[in-house]
Amino acid sequence: MAAINSNRLPLSLPGFEHIKRTWKDSFDASSARLNPGEYYVTKNDEAIYTTLGSCISACIRDRVTGVGGMNHFMLPASADDGGWKAAGLGSATRYGNFAMEHLINEILKNGGSRKNLEVKLFGGGRIIANMTDVGMRNIEFAKDYIKTEGLQVTSEDVGDVFPRMVVYFPVSGKVRVKRLRSLHNNTIIEKETQYLHTIEEKPISGDIELF
Repeated sequence: MAAINSNRLPLSLPGFEHIKRTWKDSFDASSARLNPGEYYVTKNDEAIYTTLGSCISACIRDRVTGVGGMNHFMLPASADDGGWKAAGLGSATRYGNFAMEHLINEILKNGGSRKNLEVKLFGGGRIIANMTDVGMRNIEFAKDYIKTEGLQVTSEDVGDVFPRMVVYFPVSGKVRVKRLRSLHNNTIIEKETQYLHTIEEKPISGDIELF
């Protein structure tokens, strides 16, 4: 295996130093990997990638400047008779707003313009058969949010019953999606379940305003 050349990685924007990045030959680019609850914005010709089950990723960029990024989020849920039910509307909306607004604000802060933003949505699969469709709630929230903000979804690959690996290149706007039709382990389910517990036990604090 070839050694990773850290000199090939461009500097990350302030505030994103914690995001794990490596050079990936398969993408021919410096690549940032997102876990549930994370987001990443870049001005550089980089790839951003993640694996989604019920979670949603919004890929947003300024199509003129190329600055853009991706998030990876899920609305809160709570256990109910062996399944999941939506948390209170205020709580769910607050968390979803947090995920979307942070991404958009960082793009605007780094030279993006609202009038030039394009949005692509991925994920929201129903990967746990015996639970209510939390993926569909995530899809509906994301679409409602984008519509309310006066933005448009230019492409999407959402829903159905399988996880996805998504690779996004903000500078060009290109996206690669691999549908994982056979899931040989519970890694994605375990990560998302742990993520749900985290966001239910640690509510979002602080207000965010778009500018």
